Formats: sequence, structure tokens, C-alpha cells
Amino acid sequence: MMKIFTTQLTGHFNRIVDQETLDIEDSSRLLAQALVGEGNLYLYGHKELHGIVLEAISSNEPLLRAKPLLEHDGQITEVSSADRVLLFTHFSTDEEAIQIAKSLAKKGIQTVGVSAIAKDAPKGLESITDFHIDSKLRQPLIPGDDGNRYGFPALMTSLYVYYAIHFTIQEILSEYDEEL
Repeated sequence: MMKIFTTQLTGHFNRIVDQETLDIEDSSRLLAQALVGEGNLYLYGHKELHGIVLEAISSNEPLLRAKPLLEHDGQITEVSSADRVLLFTHFSTDEEAIQIAKSLAKKGIQTVGVSAIAKDAPKGLESITDFHIDSKLRQPLIPGDDGNRYGFPALMTSLYVYYAIHFTIQEILSEYDEEL
């Protein structure tokens, strides 16, 4: 079972690298603008994807000037035009993330969304954010003997995208520092 899961997960990561590299680079440049200037990076993770917010803020390698987008009471933190926002959610149609993205867009806050673009669904998060990265996890990875699928590693795939962004931001900032 673990071999199947590992194979499927590795294939999933490879699809992200093969198909989303340009969006990851563009998104990272947008996010790095806040760090070159006076801004902060605000992060939001829907449900268990809040783990990404914790990783960005509390890990051994925190993301520079990263802060949670939501206050303890669930309200959106006061964000300025110098700041950037990174939103993680399971699907591009998740209504809570869409509402947050719309609220930020009305305020002119530049935002990157990360979610699986739902096939045959109306435009969602990808049409509201400035940049969007498709996490590609639309269904569980492992086919079961009963015809059902299981193993939906949303946090793992989203963390993979997070680290791709984080490493790219680090590269951008190191190049910027060399130019100064």
C-alpha cells in the first residue's frame, strides 16, 4: 500500500513541477515584492491547510515576515497595499477562500491562490487572485478494491507548493541582495 501511495504522490509532485513552474516563479516574484519593500506576507490555509501557516511562521526555517491572515477571532488582519497574501485551499471552488480573495481584491491587495482547479466547475479562486497555482489534487490517490479511492494528502501537496514558493523567494531575494 505504501509503495502505491509513494508512487502516486511522487507522480503528483512531478506534475506540479512540470506544469506549474512558471506560475510558481511568477507568484514568488509577486510575493517577494513585499519583502523587498516594507510589506509582510500574510498566509491563509483552509481547514487542515492551516498547517502551512504554522510552517511558514513557526518552523525551523520560517518565511521572512510571514504572518497569519486571520486574527484569533477569525477576522482578516489589517493588510496594506505593501503586503502580499498567499491563500491555500483544497479546491478552487471553496467558498470561504473565494470570499477572502474577493475582499482582498476590493482593497487592492495582491494575492496568490493555491488550490486544485475543479474540472467542469465555474471559475473560482483562480479567476480572483493575481496568480494561481494548481495543486492538482482533485481526488484521493489510492484506488481501493471496493472501487472507492482514499488517501487525500492535501496538506502534503500544498506544503510541496509552499516550499517551491519559499525556495524561489529565497533565490529572488539573494539575487536582489547581490545587486545592491
